[in-house]
Amino acid sequence: MEKESGYTWKLGMFVTIGLLLFIMAVYFIGKQQNLFGSTFHISSQFKTVSGLEVGNNVRFSGINVGTVEQIQLKNDSTVRVVLVMKEEVRKFIKTDATASIGSDGLMGDKVLTISPGAKSQKEIEDNGQIASVDGIEMHDIMKSVKKSVDNIGVISDEIAIFSHSMNNGNGALARLVKDDKMANSVSNTLSNLETGTKGFSENMEAAKSNFLFRGYFKKKEKEKKEKQEERKEKQEEKKEKQEEAKKEKEEKAAKEKEQKEKEEKQKQEDAKKAEIKN
Repeated sequence: MEKESGYTWKLGMFVTIGLLLFIMAVYFIGKQQNLFGSTFHISSQFKTVSGLEVGNNVRFSGINVGTVEQIQLKNDSTVRVVLVMKEEVRKFIKTDATASIGSDGLMGDKVLTISPGAKSQKEIEDNGQIASVDGIEMHDIMKSVKKSVDNIGVISDEIAIFSHSMNNGNGALARLVKDDKMANSVSNTLSNLETGTKGFSENMEAAKSNFLFRGYFKKKEKEKKEKQEERKEKQEEKKEKQEEAKKEKEEKAAKEKEQKEKEEKQKQEDAKKAEIKN
């Protein structure tokens, strides 16, 4: 009898613990899937869901606020995703919010992220729909990385060819780098060119003093001054027009303000007359 009572006690404890664990599991799973408490539904359409599955988390401002309830293939280019959300966050989600699909970490599960809108002040309704934004796929990133690596390889090959040509070639650039005589020749040429430019400037100054060319240069200087004065006059005219427009705008605003004050005063007088009559 004592053995049977001991077995009965152990069996009762085992059943009780199992029942408690079951209740706790149901509670946590239900809480994770938003089975308890008030909820609402919204949906969004994507070209591809990128591996998103039913039960994945929905985040808003980095906080888990719901889960993916349904994923429906509408046609060959559109997938409809239905989300179940906590009612308490509905007031923060406006009609111009957007949904995008990302990853929880680099290699983690897919997560649907809702980004707040910028213009609308109207909160989303139950069973409402928000726009979607296509996320960056991993194969697109790898394609871009591959293209960059290929470009780096081509540039490296061209640098190697250029370096080999500079070291072993007989072209003008290679000779300029390697041959001291040619480098000195180029330096002398540039020096002569600078001297010639200086001499040309001196000749032009002398020509301005010559009575044969004095009239020509004076005419050029006069035309230059006339253009500067004309430009200055145009700027002054533009400034005057802007000031006149500003003054007219201020006068108009003052008249409107005066008219509003008269109307307000008339309304107050009418109200007083009505009170006296009553």
